[in-house]
Amino acid sequence: MAPESLGRTAARESAQVVAGYAEIPNRFKTGRSAYDLAGEVLAALLDRMNLALEDIDGLSVTAALSEGTNPFYAAYMCEALGITPTWLHLSGLGGCSALSGLMRAMSAVREGECRIAVVLSADAPSTIYRADFGAQRPEFQEPQAAARPPAAFGLLMNRYAHQYGLDPNALGKIAQVQREHAVRNDNALPKLRTPLSMEDYLQSRVIADPLRLLDSVMFCDGGNALVVTSREEAKRRGWSKLAAPVAYAEITNFNGRDPLADITETGFGQLAPRLFAQANLKPADIRMFQPYDDFTIAVQMQLEQLGFCERGAGARFILETDLSFAGKLPLNTGGGQISAGQPGLAGGALNLVEAVRQLFGEGGQRQVPDPRNALVTGIGVIPYGRNWSTSAAMILEPA
Repeated sequence: MAPESLGRTAARESAQVVAGYAEIPNRFKTGRSAYDLAGEVLAALLDRMNLALEDIDGLSVTAALSEGTNPFYAAYMCEALGITPTWLHLSGLGGCSALSGLMRAMSAVREGECRIAVVLSADAPSTIYRADFGAQRPEFQEPQAAARPPAAFGLLMNRYAHQYGLDPNALGKIAQVQREHAVRNDNALPKLRTPLSMEDYLQSRVIADPLRLLDSVMFCDGGNALVVTSREEAKRRGWSKLAAPVAYAEITNFNGRDPLADITETGFGQLAPRLFAQANLKPADIRMFQPYDDFTIAVQMQLEQLGFCERGAGARFILETDLSFAGKLPLNTGGGQISAGQPGLAGGALNLVEAVRQLFGEGGQRQVPDPRNALVTGIGVIPYGRNWSTSAAMILEPA
């Protein structure tokens, strides 16, 4: 899956690169379809990269909640966009879909299946929600009133609190810092582009005890895209700002055969050593952290299990670390999904696009100084009786 250079050479020697990105503003109840939003994203990307439709011969598309019952979504997307790819991929790993799609696109470029691939995510769940999850949800979870992610994460937070204790001030700091970043992000959901105080957080309504409203994301409509190509093609087209992964690790169905799995353990604990070994880096070497953030507790647990601190020490690490865009470990500098909005399953690409933007030096008034690398994560799928099913992590550097 990964490029041959991954883990053995620096990003500046990688033969496959990320050469560009596009993102449309997150908006609430647009009345538009995922296809329509994807068209706007692609038009912005073509304009930015000076490309024509016929130049795109590879497409990785993220499955959409608003098209959840459509088995031909990827093919219909090609038809809607007017492209004829020689390589087509549909990623159905939830919040890991963009990371997964990017790595598979790099492999496709390396193997000659396409020259220019677009990793595209668009969704409109605040306009229409068609997902039908099936499997264990209607049989085991929904009858117990655990039909939605907040219920599952409320239970997870309770277990974490039992094992380690839970400090709402640390979770509040995550929400507060990311809101400060969203205020500086023109693409963030307008409703969320207002400052947030700790008092606001602590007084927010509890929706799945102890999970608060401000621990959570807000569904919206939106979309984004990335261009993957060869370094040679990028040079030929005059694309000088490039980035590339130097490490990638992914795991699905973590602890899947354990009937009594510890729900506070995730796949990140298993993949972290492999990830950092590939990049020849330590957690302390990471310049910015762009994690998947459907809930604040997910951010805290990722910090622990990726090795920034010990299990149960995440709250102290958060409270003692400057997480602002200009700080020691900038956190979700675009606001993340919690403060920029979650455009359905396209939300998994928000932090990836933001990382590329920062590595290109295009963060504007939230630009991270010395953007030498970025750690991006994805979380996908809530299984029965365990923590999230898929965990993915990528370290990127300027190329």
